[in-house]
Amino acid sequence: MTPPVHEPVMLAEALALLEPGRGGLFVDCTVGLGGHSRALLEAGASRLIGLDRDPEALRLAADALAPWGDRVELVHADYRELGRVLDSRGIPGMAGALADLGVSSLQLDAVGRGFSFRKDEPLDMRMDQSQGPTAADLLDQVDEEDLANVIFQHGEERFSRRIARAVVQARLEGRIETTGQLARIVRRAVPQRGYQRIDPATRTFQALRIWVNRELEGLDAFLLDAVARLLRGARLAVISFHSLEDRVVKHVFRALQQGSAALRVLTRRPVVPAEAELARNPRARSAKLRAIEKLA
Repeated sequence: MTPPVHEPVMLAEALALLEPGRGGLFVDCTVGLGGHSRALLEAGASRLIGLDRDPEALRLAADALAPWGDRVELVHADYRELGRVLDSRGIPGMAGALADLGVSSLQLDAVGRGFSFRKDEPLDMRMDQSQGPTAADLLDQVDEEDLANVIFQHGEERFSRRIARAVVQARLEGRIETTGQLARIVRRAVPQRGYQRIDPATRTFQALRIWVNRELEGLDAFLLDAVARLLRGARLAVISFHSLEDRVVKHVFRALQQGSAALRVLTRRPVVPAEAELARNPRARSAKLRAIEKLA
């Protein structure tokens, strides 16, 4: 498989906040295709552990990070398993950590992943295809009210009830198996009023992806655990791609700073991509970067 074209989001900004030139162990909690990890190593990180729940991403990241040999360890694990990974290796703390919570180019572009309605393919949406139900499995079982709540809460879609009703009616004629089928159902259910900046299916697909992968479950606990494992002078940076995640990061960081004089939020407002980056990589448009430091 040819690796997809990949540009790490807000790379320069993340490096400026994490300061890997200080050396030490850095953890890339969502290693993806290895772009951020490679930059951390090039900038001075002494050692790196990369986690990812996607086995294919780990395989490609291993190729990208091969020049650093045994300074790099890649682990098939969800970022929320950070504590288990560190404890099992007897590692007391980190010099820095990064979590890029977005869907990777691999997942969006690779055939058969089912994250995008721009290709008609099996409705999967799992970041880790080795476990758990697919989006098609969940849509086949969920009741109308629960589905409406998922689409409203995770997609902030005001027509969630219409969409849920349309999905339930459509599956009476057969299981919804592909992204194209689902997109057509959603588009018919959403009222069309003039020019629309985004495709009517966008919010529903986001909601289902979050639901399938439990993206919001345990995010706050992960942030608390990651900050607790920072060494003095170390920093945690988090890149989020939708307001639900960013809200969690903002509130947890603020509460941690208020609760401890040893912690300082480095980003009073979220860092957003520069215009030049958006011109190269439009997928970065919704990214927000926040960071917190454990004071020396």
